[in-house]
Amino acid sequence: MQEIITDRIVIVGAGLGALYAALKLAPRPVVLISPETLGQGASSAWAQGGVAAAIGEGDTPQNHADDTLKAGAGTVSAEVADLVTREARDYILDLTRMGTPFDRTEDGNYVLSREAAHSFARVVRVKGDQAGAEIMAALIEQVRNAPSVQVLEGTMAVSLETQDNVVTGVAIQAADAARSNAVMLRGAAYLLAGGGSGGLYALTTNPARIRGQVIGMAARAGAEISDAEFVQFHPTAMDVGEDPAPLATEALRGEGATLINRLGERFMMALHSDAELAPRDVVAREIFAQTQAGNRPMLDTRDALGARIKTQFPAVAEACARNGIDPAVDPIPVAAAAHYHMGGIATSTEGRASLGNLWVCGEASSTGLHGANRLASNGLLEALVFARICAEGIEAAVPNAANDCDPVTITFGSGGHAPDPQAVQSLRETMTSLVGVVRTGEGLRAALKQIAALEKDYGESPSFLNMCATATLIAAAALLREESRGAHERSDFPDPAPGPAKRSHMYLRDALAVRDQNGKETS
Repeated sequence: MQEIITDRIVIVGAGLGALYAALKLAPRPVVLISPETLGQGASSAWAQGGVAAAIGEGDTPQNHADDTLKAGAGTVSAEVADLVTREARDYILDLTRMGTPFDRTEDGNYVLSREAAHSFARVVRVKGDQAGAEIMAALIEQVRNAPSVQVLEGTMAVSLETQDNVVTGVAIQAADAARSNAVMLRGAAYLLAGGGSGGLYALTTNPARIRGQVIGMAARAGAEISDAEFVQFHPTAMDVGEDPAPLATEALRGEGATLINRLGERFMMALHSDAELAPRDVVAREIFAQTQAGNRPMLDTRDALGARIKTQFPAVAEACARNGIDPAVDPIPVAAAAHYHMGGIATSTEGRASLGNLWVCGEASSTGLHGANRLASNGLLEALVFARICAEGIEAAVPNAANDCDPVTITFGSGGHAPDPQAVQSLRETMTSLVGVVRTGEGLRAALKQIAALEKDYGESPSFLNMCATATLIAAAALLREESRGAHERSDFPDPAPGPAKRSHMYLRDALAVRDQNGKETS
């Protein structure tokens, strides 16, 4: 394999965490590994709700931390919740200085939206549902003008090389080529900020390329994984046949939109005191139940917003128009779709993974902030906070890194193996049908068996092996957690386990052992 050695810090990913970390590392030279053109294909750019921060009258960081702990169903780290919520205001101000055009009132205050499980309106947004896109646009402009940042667009990381449990290189390939030999890139330090796992599911709101590859890549290299079983399903993905499914932001319910079924019944009223603003796991399960019962759940914005939805929530309006829906006149059909992975690469409060010389931020990480059920709009906030923490940690760990070095030049040769599209689709369908909103031991064992068969038959592609590794971790951890907690619902274990809630910690070898043992039991 061709080797390229650089003094640059290697950042895998090009979403919010990756870009923010690159800017905070300046003037240290970095190279970003970006499968797409900057701004495309990153979950951050698709985020509609905004960034949660306790900056409104009467609200406090402690209130925000308390809501985070409550939503996380007992598995949130109080230390991390305090760390993240205490600094949230500073990040809103920093993003504003960088050019993010947050919505403002006439007197200059930030417009704040209330979302599910928040006790206050505290979500700072842009143009209703454009927060992710606008924040990313502001950061991309900064990155394009930063001489210390090199972006390798059209490249994708596929594996990590380690020596004595220390990361010594990352193998990359051309992202869009059918076949491309890998090149080993060796840098001064490594930061993984490459997104979550939603695209492992057939029904998802995530960009097509976000399929657990970064988590799987780290797991295959020996990194510890935490809370893999906790996958959040967004209750109001638009059920219009698109892949990925367009998102109907939770802010719509914050503005008063209601959930009804084909019979016109407002079904959340009887289930939770907060009705449509109940925690996401509660709403998602009921949406799923309504769908399974053939009751066609829908989001009704007619009375709450009427025609205003078309100007206040342009992304939602555009998706509706594409699918022949006028939300001022018709309810929007919705379904529960894989949206955010609370689990990921186990990360300390310093942003370090269990492997040396490796840091992680964003959805690929598991910091302990989200627990079993992420509080709405805490995802972007966590990415910002830990991006800066990782940048500071890398600077301290690599004090002699050069502040000036040549750009990385890579030419990919022909060869390699791309994931088989049908195998990827089979994996996604397995995850949705057997490791989805509601799970059973029988279904999870069947999923592990099917994932193993796909891995055996199509394992020539390292990218597909990464997907299978993450899918195996999710299913194995879900099988071992014999209780229902937060976003993890076991119909065969419907109640929380007695005693204090515990986070899960697992290495890929542990998940494979679970898979192999259950394969023997079912054969």
